[in-house]
Amino acid sequence: MRVAIIGTGKVGSAIARGLKGKGHDVALGSRDPQAAHIAALASATGAVTKRPAAAVAEADLIVLALPWGAAETAVKALGPLTGKTVIDCMNPLGMVGGALGLTVGHSTSGGEIVQGWLPGAHVVKTLNSVGAEIMAKNDTLPQRPVMFMAGNDNGAKAQVATFLTDLGFAALDAGDITKARLLEPFAMVWINQALVRGKGRNWAFAAVEG
Repeated sequence: MRVAIIGTGKVGSAIARGLKGKGHDVALGSRDPQAAHIAALASATGAVTKRPAAAVAEADLIVLALPWGAAETAVKALGPLTGKTVIDCMNPLGMVGGALGLTVGHSTSGGEIVQGWLPGAHVVKTLNSVGAEIMAKNDTLPQRPVMFMAGNDNGAKAQVATFLTDLGFAALDAGDITKARLLEPFAMVWINQALVRGKGRNWAFAAVEG
């Protein structure tokens, strides 16, 4: 697949590293594609660098890996992305009551908001419930980690399932995009264990079958 990663922070960089050698053509979408750290990431992963609009124009699958506070402006600047599959791996995080938490929930979700920004695209919520380290490399784990996904288009979810498998995850369909209301709080369980309860970042959820 031709994959465009929009956002080259920890998550976007980790996904690019996880895709290395998996047969995908990866473009890193950056406002400054000539920046030294972007060039270094491209060299390390075999990706190319482009401005975001150019990256998504040629992509089969687009990954949004942006800070939530900057997402709306950046996503809307990409254009309508009609018919394209878009992975939303962002969580709508912010300070809530003096602690890190979700800024939306119950009656909507970040995934649904992104779908609203891109009404012609097929948005799939996934890759939001594990740390960047596991996205980059998880083949040392004793069991394949699970990754849920939620979206309205079955074809897009099949495409994303292949993508998740290439990253080392077992993909499970959670339902339509409204199920992002479940997946985003689920991410907070990982965040709580990793960052608050002292478990660290080198772990993931798994679906164990008997």
